[in-house]
Amino acid sequence: MTTRPDRPGLRRGRRTLAALAATAMGAGALLVAQPAAADAVSADPWVGEVPDNPISDVYRFTVPSAAVTEATGIEDGPVAVQGNFGPGKAWTDLNTGTSGSNRTATVGPLEPGLYYYQYAARPAADQDAVAFRNPDAPQEVTSKPTYSTLFVPGPGAEWLADVPGGGETETLAYGKGPHEREALVWTPPGYDEDRAEPYPVLYLLQDDGQSYREWVELGRLGQIMDNLVLDGDAEPMVVVMGDGDRPGPAGVTKDLLPAVERELNVSDEGAGRAIAGIGRGAQQALAAKVARPRDFAGVGVFSGGYDGRLSPGKAEQINRSTDVLRLYTGNVTDPAYDDTVALAGSLTGAGVDFQSDGSDPETGGTWDTWQKNVHDFAQRLFREVEDDGPSDGHLPLVEHELPEPGTTPTPWIDSGGVVTFEVGPEHADANNITVWGNFGPAGSWPRHHMVQQDDGSWRLSLAVEGGSYYYKFVVDGVDLKDEGNPTSVFSEPTWSTFAVEGDTVRGRYTAEVPAEERGDVTVMDYASTAADTERSAYVWTPPDYDADRAEAYPVLYLQHGGGQTWTDWLEVGFIDRILDNHYRRGTIEPMVVVMANGNGVDFPAEVTTRIAPTAEEQYNVSSDGDQRALAGLSMGSGHTLSTLWAHPGEFGYIGAMSAFGGPPADADVEAINEGTRLLRVYSGDVQDFTYGATLQLVAAMEDRGVNHEFAPIIPGPHSWDVWQKSVIDFLPRLFQEDAGA
Repeated sequence: MTTRPDRPGLRRGRRTLAALAATAMGAGALLVAQPAAADAVSADPWVGEVPDNPISDVYRFTVPSAAVTEATGIEDGPVAVQGNFGPGKAWTDLNTGTSGSNRTATVGPLEPGLYYYQYAARPAADQDAVAFRNPDAPQEVTSKPTYSTLFVPGPGAEWLADVPGGGETETLAYGKGPHEREALVWTPPGYDEDRAEPYPVLYLLQDDGQSYREWVELGRLGQIMDNLVLDGDAEPMVVVMGDGDRPGPAGVTKDLLPAVERELNVSDEGAGRAIAGIGRGAQQALAAKVARPRDFAGVGVFSGGYDGRLSPGKAEQINRSTDVLRLYTGNVTDPAYDDTVALAGSLTGAGVDFQSDGSDPETGGTWDTWQKNVHDFAQRLFREVEDDGPSDGHLPLVEHELPEPGTTPTPWIDSGGVVTFEVGPEHADANNITVWGNFGPAGSWPRHHMVQQDDGSWRLSLAVEGGSYYYKFVVDGVDLKDEGNPTSVFSEPTWSTFAVEGDTVRGRYTAEVPAEERGDVTVMDYASTAADTERSAYVWTPPDYDADRAEAYPVLYLQHGGGQTWTDWLEVGFIDRILDNHYRRGTIEPMVVVMANGNGVDFPAEVTTRIAPTAEEQYNVSSDGDQRALAGLSMGSGHTLSTLWAHPGEFGYIGAMSAFGGPPADADVEAINEGTRLLRVYSGDVQDFTYGATLQLVAAMEDRGVNHEFAPIIPGPHSWDVWQKSVIDFLPRLFQEDAGA
């Protein structure tokens, strides 16, 4: 890169977050090159990838308890990691647990990309949180001093990664008197101040409440532009991130443009200029275009609207002088979604030519969305682009309205998988209401903060992927059921459930099938060995079940875990829908599934003398070991395996999920192997607290010569997400001629 002496107002330096943050310490601070550590994903030593985990990109936050007290003055109380770890990169709380002298939280696997977070402690659940960061980590986000960042490299995030030979970022002082401020300037690789042809220039403006530095600190503007230009996907251009805190377009046209054109080799013609912004910055960009249409050939609106009037004459001027005017927004959780829809309507009504990128179904009003926006927009500037349609998978811009508070059952689920929860105004005086549920990575349980509405009610919208979910409200630390949701979970009275269709394993298999293709679920009562009490079990039979069929049906006895009961596989596990979908696809044999109560009994005796005999009496099911299967999760896996060790051959197919319980010393291994057609073990990763016990079980079976299969580790904790994926895999393997092959 050609270098030159510094000019007044222009401070030069390499683009690194630590160096850029240094300028916030005072005027005249120098940006100094800081080489990035090749393997580092965070400058915070309290966070790191979980060691010895078969699943990558699972991270653990380890916060010394003493550091919490030192930073906040709080000696005891809830401590959380708050960050964009929720669905659609929503902001969420990862509550920590106590581990020795530390507070820890684990999350993952995380999709590649940038995460930003802070630590927070509360004196009590109903009091406000005090945020802090690791004092030994550099301050990375100028406008949000408690924030730290975590970059997860990998497929899909290459365009956000550091790349050798990238451009440089400079700090530019501009404006005078009360309007004096700073901008960041990115110059492309090989920038030549003496080049005969001035560089085209893109001006970016931040939203209200943001800092212009967030374009690089959270938006990764430098990395995005480095990758685009070096790969030939964008024209070499200069990008100026101005401070949009001065109202109206004057801060751009009267202050910023003249200063940039004095100090840099950039175009002073409209054909070589573009402008874009977020929220308020988007309105300023449009206002600048409307005020002086010929000043900018490109305009990008990121999560923004426009309240000004557009006359037919002004529309004609805009059309004549514009190469690209493109609207971007996140999904309906983006606070500016409605403004963007309204803007599209007003532009259409005024006759202004524009492009729509549609609605991004994955993310809302977050830097994850705006990163994608600037990545797309930069590729369309100062060059011919044939495709002016929305990005792949984006949804059309249509009005989105929610029901009036308290008028319909909740949650509301739209066609894009956005789920909206509501708590009524009877809790208007609450300080903090969160939604606890399995919405986190791999089915973990973060807490998402609801937002109070004008009428005192509370709402939260999340964009979740396909699957089934369970949740509860937590009002100032007290669990509360969603009374607007009629679903029930017998073992967890405050839980409610729902399902979202989608193109994921769980989304496909927990979706309802047409009524005429569903199996039947009935209740089977049986006399238990527990003090000769009466107990119940759910029984699923296939849609074409024939009680008089000559050949008895094969049967699966499916067990719940500790703290659960016979209703959980149906109420939380959605096993009926999983079976319906498998059967509809023709991927499982016609079978009967019995889900009995395994609590407080000698289960091997219970299943062999009470549960199975009753099922054989009331349903057309086989008593042949080769036609019987037994499976369970957690405690149910212990029940399953103890039955196998005690009664080899009585159940030819065995499934153990989140398993424990190795073969006892007197186990007849030869009989077990001879009588078992399939023994398959499942586990979550290290987040699953039985993971170590499962490894011990597998090692013990290998040592004893017990034939078995150890399924690939499923990412996630001790959770229904893991067990649903396990049973989805297990069911098609049952009662097959090549079982265990």
